[in-house]
Amino acid sequence: MSLRTFRNALIVMGTFLVVIWVLQVVNVADHYRLDVQFGILPEHVSRLPEIFTAPFLHFGWQHIEGNSVPLFVLGVLAAYRSIARFLIASLIIAVTSGLAVWLFQSSNELTVGASGLIFGYFGYVLVRGFFDRNLVDIGVGLVAGVLYWTILEVAIPGTPGVSWIGHVGGLVGGVAAAWALRTRNSRPVAAAARPGVAARPGVAARPGTAARPAAKSVDDLLRELKEEGF
Repeated sequence: MSLRTFRNALIVMGTFLVVIWVLQVVNVADHYRLDVQFGILPEHVSRLPEIFTAPFLHFGWQHIEGNSVPLFVLGVLAAYRSIARFLIASLIIAVTSGLAVWLFQSSNELTVGASGLIFGYFGYVLVRGFFDRNLVDIGVGLVAGVLYWTILEVAIPGTPGVSWIGHVGGLVGGVAAAWALRTRNSRPVAAAARPGVAARPGVAARPGTAARPAAKSVDDLLRELKEEGF
């Protein structure tokens, strides 16, 4: 982690909060038409793309106020090591949370809110360190678990007025994202291709056995995104 990445995490999450609060003001002024137009309506194929817009909207001031602090804190903790990795994780979480609602929630229940992302970031931060075998991230995950373990109560079925299905979907997505984006150790390269290791004398290379280019790992792709300014 660098101070620059941590600063970028603060900027990204601060910007996201500004966006959802501006949308809330517009939504209230428009009598919550944005919720009706861009919320998730389960089992309606035409409303499937709304899984990407619903996290930006809320049903009322209490709804957005309750989401803002945990969204910011957990979002920063999820993003402080790599913004590129965080953006990919956010996409995974939005898809799993939104699809869970679209597939399994009652077809007449409109759903909006960033709580699916909150649960996703919680799951991501909680297990990322174990997948990466990083002691700092394990410590951060334990602290997040102590501070926010009570939010898991909202994922229990039967909580009135709460989309627990979306919460569970987000939590699963966060864990899945931590696993998919985990740091992988590079595979050992063949001795003949290693710098400083000469081929055995008298042994000719077999035709068609040229060294194959190594496949790019997730870390390589993330590094390229960073270099391109993401």
